[in-house]
Amino acid sequence: MSDTDGKKPLGLGGGAPRSGQVKQSFSHGRTKSVVVETKRKRVVVPAKPGAAGAAAPGANPHLGDPSKRPAGISDAEMERRLAALKAAKAREAEDAAKRAEDEKARGEDRQRRREEMEAKEREERERLEALRIKAEEEEAARKAEAEARVAAAAARKADVLGTSRRQPERPAAAEKPAEKAAPAAAGGADATAPRGPNLRPAAAPASRKSERERDERATDRDRAKTKGDEGRRSGKLTLSDATSDEGGRQRSLAAMKRKQEKARQKALGLGQKSEKQVRDVQVPETIVVSELANRMAERAADVVKSLMKMGMMVTMNQAIDADTAELVIEEFGHKAVRVSDADVEQAIETVKDRDEDLITRPPIVTIMGHVDHGKTSLLDAIRKANVVSGEAGGITQHIGAYQVKTPNGQLVTFLDTPGHAAFTSMRSRGAQVTDIVVLVVAADDAVMPQTVEAIAHAKAAKVPLIVAINKMDKPGADATKVRTDLLQHEIVVEAMSGEVQDVEVSAKTGKGLDNLLEAIALQAEILELRSNPKRAAQGAVIEAKLDVGRGPVATVLVQSGTLRKGDIFVVGEQWGKVRALINDKGETVLEAGPSVPVEVLGLNGTPQAGDVLNVVETEAQAREIAAYREKVIKDKRAAAGAATTLEQLMAKAKADKSVAELPVLVKADVQGSAEAIVQALEKVGNEEVRVRILHSGVGAITDTDVGLAEASNAPIIGFNVRANASARNSAHQKGVEIRYYSIIYDLVDDIKKAASGLLKAEVRETFIGYAQIKEVFKVTGVGMVAGCIVTEGVARRSAGVRLLRDNVVIHEGTLKTLKRYKDEVKEVQSGQECGMAFERYEDIRQGDVIEIFEREEVQRTLA
Repeated sequence: MSDTDGKKPLGLGGGAPRSGQVKQSFSHGRTKSVVVETKRKRVVVPAKPGAAGAAAPGANPHLGDPSKRPAGISDAEMERRLAALKAAKAREAEDAAKRAEDEKARGEDRQRRREEMEAKEREERERLEALRIKAEEEEAARKAEAEARVAAAAARKADVLGTSRRQPERPAAAEKPAEKAAPAAAGGADATAPRGPNLRPAAAPASRKSERERDERATDRDRAKTKGDEGRRSGKLTLSDATSDEGGRQRSLAAMKRKQEKARQKALGLGQKSEKQVRDVQVPETIVVSELANRMAERAADVVKSLMKMGMMVTMNQAIDADTAELVIEEFGHKAVRVSDADVEQAIETVKDRDEDLITRPPIVTIMGHVDHGKTSLLDAIRKANVVSGEAGGITQHIGAYQVKTPNGQLVTFLDTPGHAAFTSMRSRGAQVTDIVVLVVAADDAVMPQTVEAIAHAKAAKVPLIVAINKMDKPGADATKVRTDLLQHEIVVEAMSGEVQDVEVSAKTGKGLDNLLEAIALQAEILELRSNPKRAAQGAVIEAKLDVGRGPVATVLVQSGTLRKGDIFVVGEQWGKVRALINDKGETVLEAGPSVPVEVLGLNGTPQAGDVLNVVETEAQAREIAAYREKVIKDKRAAAGAATTLEQLMAKAKADKSVAELPVLVKADVQGSAEAIVQALEKVGNEEVRVRILHSGVGAITDTDVGLAEASNAPIIGFNVRANASARNSAHQKGVEIRYYSIIYDLVDDIKKAASGLLKAEVRETFIGYAQIKEVFKVTGVGMVAGCIVTEGVARRSAGVRLLRDNVVIHEGTLKTLKRYKDEVKEVQSGQECGMAFERYEDIRQGDVIEIFEREEVQRTLA
């Protein structure tokens, strides 16, 4: 069947076009073009002048004949299509030019690489050819030398043979007269003996033959010896030597070097065997056999052999106990030194500083006090900065470390601690690393709970105290009341004849700030603060966090020595190498001396706030110390959480069943905040409900956290952190709740509300009335009905009832019916008669008392 059978031509009437059919025509200026569709492609060909389909009069010459254009195509659409076609052709031309340029560049690159390779190959061929020529010249020189030696040996041999052949003739000539005289003296006894031509006996020719054989054997030995010497001196085996019959196996160059070295050592007297060195071998609780052999500088196979003689079938990769290792060490003639795992801490140097190395260092001052008493504002006024604006709710929730230069040019390091009750441990850390504590007390608020706690921390750390009475610009400021309240806590200020300095200041107006700095400088001068900057650095971690892009970051206050970039250190369970040091102004520094706070980058994990940083010599020591500390802490946690006896196991199981738990997962921005939140949440609860911390850490909320929260059906608490996109999607799919907080007040309050929801509601009973049974009736379809009179209060249909007989509770239940006359009523007032029937109980008697009460459930909350 043809392409057009059963179909109409596609013009304006539809249908598939025939092969080669003119579908559309248009013109560009004076040139006319026709669109022809074939079975495989659609082409545009220029039309011949005068062909059918010429533009109608009045039509746009650039858009073709409208009568030949497909239906629904306007002039604007046609112009847009022509512009698109033109742009496509321009792009295609640009792409072709670009491809041509790329291909040309690639061809040039290939040609350049080919030329470089050819040059390298040419240089290599020239080098190999030079080596071959040199080798041939050396081989020719060696052959010439060998031939000269063979010729010299042959000449010496000829001289030796000539001498040996001439020596036997002289005795033979001398023997002739003796032989002649002997028969004459014997009277002719041997006259009949046969004689040779030289008048010798017939056996003389055999004697000369044996002499010749002896000479030939000597010649063969000399030749063999000469060949051996030449072979040993000839060096490498060449093709000509291998194919010739002369010579045998030759000595290698290494053998010649060994022979020369032995001769040299023998000449110098070094050939004697050295005496075995006795070593002090450190033996821990367990040690691997290969490590033991390494420490003794013995072969591992010999150590294994020694252990097998003792009856222990071990390999070099198995561990043995310290006693067995000590026996092996003694057998090999070394000395065993017992060490414990804790000895790895000895790598941390405890340097005793000399007086000439000590220099004066800046004092470390900690600002402490109650929340909202103006600690950060006071520090801002000293630093001429504004930290409060960056704190959530205007409340400090981290330890901030800053270094300030006073007007007199002295440097002072300030630590700003939080005042909220949940940050007790952070205030304690601030007191431990400090030299002077500045206790900030608001003049309009006097001494508050966290003020008392700060005093306790300062006394425990045994550091001097300076009282700064803040907010003196307020109308209700009373500095005398503050001084009087401090007397209750054994703080006697100088204004009241005591020893503690007190300064009246105002962070808002700047009043008294110079006096405060002067008091700090005076106290530092009295303390004579000095440190050695030349020793290995030691410091304390003030804060630690997991920063996106920078990894674990710790704020470290250097206490002694100098911390430099590239130092290897260990801090708590973590270790690292200093990649960068950033001061409090955000500037990168190369080193930090005593009393300088810096951010340290390069840790392998996030340390705990309060951990001590120590610089060690090698990375291996740092790894070993960190691994030991991690093992110790893990063992302590396991011991604290494990039940050791059956009674403890049963008690723990019983407690777990009776106590409701609220599991939560905590993520914070810094380690100190996470620690404070965990401590605050652990205090939430009572004997019926408690908060269980599944996991706490620093950094953004990840998919791992969401998975853990889903498995335990727990919410995720984010403090100043957010979940990444993947974790948010995962939490949405799994139905895990993520809550974000920036103020610790709100976090603790919400957890308290959530934990209160786990408490069982308290049921309270309210007595609303009493009724006395006067008569008992039996009603068909209802049962026993009590005719009662309400003696007190009110009787309600929905209330609970108790049946009392002789003041003893007989039954407790609900009412089935409450009627007055024939009507069902909801309640009956005091003094009125009614009829009552109990639900599923009919043992009622005349004279019984009915107690009517209501139950009310009261939702309990945690204090």
